[in-house]
Amino acid sequence: MKKMQSIRNNTTLYVSILTFIGLVSVITLQSIWLFNTYKLIENNIQKESYATIEKALEEEGNMRFGQTPKGTKIKSGPTNDTIPPMTYFYERLSDMGYPMSLHNLDSITAELLIQNGLGKQYYIYIINLRTGEKLNGIGTQREPSFMAIKPKYFPIRSDYTQVVQLIITNPNKTFLERMGLLIIATIIIMVFVIGSITYQIKIISRINKISQIREDFSYAMVHDMKTPLSSILSALNFLQGGRLDSKPEMKEKFFNIAKDEADHLLTLTNKVLTISKLENNKLEMNCEMVMLKHLLLKISEKFKAKSPKPVTFKFDLEAESIYADAEYIEEVFCNMIDNSIKYSNDSVDIKISSSENSKYSIIKIYDNGLGMNEDDQLKIFNKYERAYASRKKKTYASGFGLGLNFVQQVIEAHKGKIIVNSVEGEFTEFIIYLPLILKEL
Repeated sequence: MKKMQSIRNNTTLYVSILTFIGLVSVITLQSIWLFNTYKLIENNIQKESYATIEKALEEEGNMRFGQTPKGTKIKSGPTNDTIPPMTYFYERLSDMGYPMSLHNLDSITAELLIQNGLGKQYYIYIINLRTGEKLNGIGTQREPSFMAIKPKYFPIRSDYTQVVQLIITNPNKTFLERMGLLIIATIIIMVFVIGSITYQIKIISRINKISQIREDFSYAMVHDMKTPLSSILSALNFLQGGRLDSKPEMKEKFFNIAKDEADHLLTLTNKVLTISKLENNKLEMNCEMVMLKHLLLKISEKFKAKSPKPVTFKFDLEAESIYADAEYIEEVFCNMIDNSIKYSNDSVDIKISSSENSKYSIIKIYDNGLGMNEDDQLKIFNKYERAYASRKKKTYASGFGLGLNFVQQVIEAHKGKIIVNSVEGEFTEFIIYLPLILKEL
């Protein structure tokens, strides 16, 4: 068992590491993809911004040229990669007494930015590139954000004593419009990946839990079947050897031991089969009126005789009968009384009462045993759950952890319900509700 637990833990660790690596890889790839897309869009916006200010300058220059006398010609100068041909045009106009109008440039730029989908938040600087001095400026927003787009300078004088720079001070909306679908797709992919990984981890955890339950069940089954099987084999050896032929009372005693232990094994086997049938809705309840007093006295006498500790029973039966399957309801009471005895101190007092309301027969089974906390009360009806009392006693609690699950399944098959009230270290009380009349099950 320890080896299997170690293998399971190692497997869980390896899967967790691989899952973490996979998640980090996916997030890294998505981040690289988003970053590269962002830089590509940023580069495109820079080019579009430069083209916008270039066109705005051209239109503003043509407006100034329209003010010159007819027949005016403006001679260009030598051009290269840094000085565009239009630079001499703007320079000559200024030297001729037609200076740049920042307001006209601002109006033209604002209109072009809107047409090109570059937003309304910008600022235009006139800068002496030789000294770095900002000579003038105009626009809708002067302070740039950390995402501001700053395209290259456009010289309006060939000696770079005046250059124009358009800054898109807050291009967030533009980025969002151009990357919106990509961002949404990325979020969907990440949610899907994280959801899938989370679901995978839950499945692995559930598989490990089921594996642990199977091991615990196998251990409990072997433990609980070993004792009665040993008793049966010992009794049969005595009976087969003929040593008790001259002692009929002892022979009868060993025969009864073998029979009782065989009945015990059969009961355990039937309990497992019954739960399986109940869960698959293959078990039919044959209900009839069952006299409570007769049934409970029979059960109490059986437990008094075989219990290893003193047991006292007290009955308060206002409702004398219930409508139930006699065989299965007897097994229900046996399971609950067995639990009361098993999970108690050196002695146990059990009180069983019955009553009726307009819909249900109500049976209460109270004991002064170990009790349980609220967390245990939420899970005691789960299959294979049997450790809560053992933790209090620090001893092995025999059984497969099927008893209370069996009880719940049978009660629900009767269309009834069962609840538990308990205080740790003081008492436990189970309350069973069975319909008064149940024509179909």
